[in-house]
Amino acid sequence: MGQAAPVEPASPSFAAELTAHKRASTGQLLVRAARLVNERGVAQAGDVFGLPIRAAHLSLFPHLDLDGTRQTELARRMRVSKQAVHQLVAELEQFGVVERVPDPRDGRATLVCFTDRGARALFDGLAVLGELEVGMREALGESRMAALHDALLALNDWLDTTETGG
Repeated sequence: MGQAAPVEPASPSFAAELTAHKRASTGQLLVRAARLVNERGVAQAGDVFGLPIRAAHLSLFPHLDLDGTRQTELARRMRVSKQAVHQLVAELEQFGVVERVPDPRDGRATLVCFTDRGARALFDGLAVLGELEVGMREALGESRMAALHDALLALNDWLDTTETGG
């Protein structure tokens, strides 16, 4: 008595309720927007670079320090296995985007560094994002785009300074 009957996941009412909950969730909207921007950016980056770039390749870039980063540190930052990072680095190395060099602080270790081509690719990638932003600005209008930018800066600052729980 008093217990609601389970809703079938394929039913129209379930789909409508789920859609309403997703649209009400700022976190869900951020995740979806990030995924869609990422998908468009990856597709355009592949065209710009002339390489078979995947989202996984691009996910490594923000974690790679300009003076180089050890693969174990990349794995920690990305929250993936060392083997996954090794594969990504090997593929990016074949593309001429990164290289492995001896760590000057520890001759037994290596650092993953951007090559000149990889460093240029960073700017090309930012240009791709800039092109995407032009479309976003047209869709949202200047004031809403500026407000979104300011809100995302504040959100990123907050997220960078709070615990992740992991």
